[in-house]
Amino acid sequence: MERKYIIGIIILVLSLFLFTSCNDKTDSLTDASLKNLQTVDKKPKTNANTPVVFASGLNNPRGLKFGPDGYLYVAEGGEGGTDSTVGQCDQVVPPIGPYKGGYTSRISKISMNGIRTTVADNLPSSQTSAQTGGLTSGVADIAFINGVLYGIESGAGCSHGLAGTDNVIFRVNPNGTTTTIANLSEYQRTHPVANPEEDDFEPDGTWYSMISLRGDLYAVEPNHGELVKVTLNGSVSRVVDVSASQGHIVPTALAYHGNFYIGNLNTFPVNPGSSSIFKVTPSGQIKKDEAGFTTVLGIAFDNRDRMYVLEMSTAAGDPAPFTGKIIRVSPSGAQEEIVTGLFFPTGMAFGPDGSLYISNKGFGLPPGSGEILKVQFD
Repeated sequence: MERKYIIGIIILVLSLFLFTSCNDKTDSLTDASLKNLQTVDKKPKTNANTPVVFASGLNNPRGLKFGPDGYLYVAEGGEGGTDSTVGQCDQVVPPIGPYKGGYTSRISKISMNGIRTTVADNLPSSQTSAQTGGLTSGVADIAFINGVLYGIESGAGCSHGLAGTDNVIFRVNPNGTTTTIANLSEYQRTHPVANPEEDDFEPDGTWYSMISLRGDLYAVEPNHGELVKVTLNGSVSRVVDVSASQGHIVPTALAYHGNFYIGNLNTFPVNPGSSSIFKVTPSGQIKKDEAGFTTVLGIAFDNRDRMYVLEMSTAAGDPAPFTGKIIRVSPSGAQEEIVTGLFFPTGMAFGPDGSLYISNKGFGLPPGSGEILKVQFD
């Protein structure tokens, strides 16, 4: 029987880097392969929409949003840590686990001239086992409601090496402290999905994308496979169990444009063209909307109803640097490759200036390697 192992991206990001083994052969992102990625000489391709560096010095940048003050806010996964909870609770199964963790994640804000300042720090961050390269996850995404900043944790929980913590949605207070709004670890423990992937199961989950809509927050979780609604009084309810109808497709990206749109990473090794965009109605009906994508980690819409799809790595096999892309999809469904040569991008957002801002070098690299790119379209 074929066994699936998935290094949970999000690991990537999150903790989810996936990999699949067939006929007892296992492909994974090892320390050696990460070292090779860090010393690659290959140069990115360029085109008419070549990105420029907007900000640098970030630690595993993930989701990003513009705030009402005009600053760009960025969730950073952090650097992990050395704390362990082996023997204290259920661990993520090898080779992805056991995790180790620390308090190195943060949220930054960046001015329009590229200057970074810290908004909140010392937040939970964890990394996978050394066998999979110690890939980190922490704060995964952010959103604003009525000018107030909210974040979602992906690197916390006993199963991620941090005793006494949980993956939560939290409010960022004016003084930089945080207040828990909803406990997502507890929610997933008490509300299992229909078809969890046992070989890649993370008890605390690995939340990836979050948006605000009409005063509530919506978040997608790739490891269990679901989209939930979270109210500001802490109520969590499921919009759709993605695993029930689609299986373990690793849903990561989330956007709203009349309906919810979810993109999936899929399992590793990378199979080009195997990811899709799914439309989800507010009542939870899900159907495939667009197909033919690869390792999707972001979705955005412009003011002309065109969809932008962020692909993390598009080469077959292990994730490869400088193969990330952005595909633009017209309302008619026509797909156009508009940005190429990205290095493990993990998120994107449109700015008030109409430019697209991209979290680049989002995982698998030394601290401080992460950057935000800016793309201006003709």
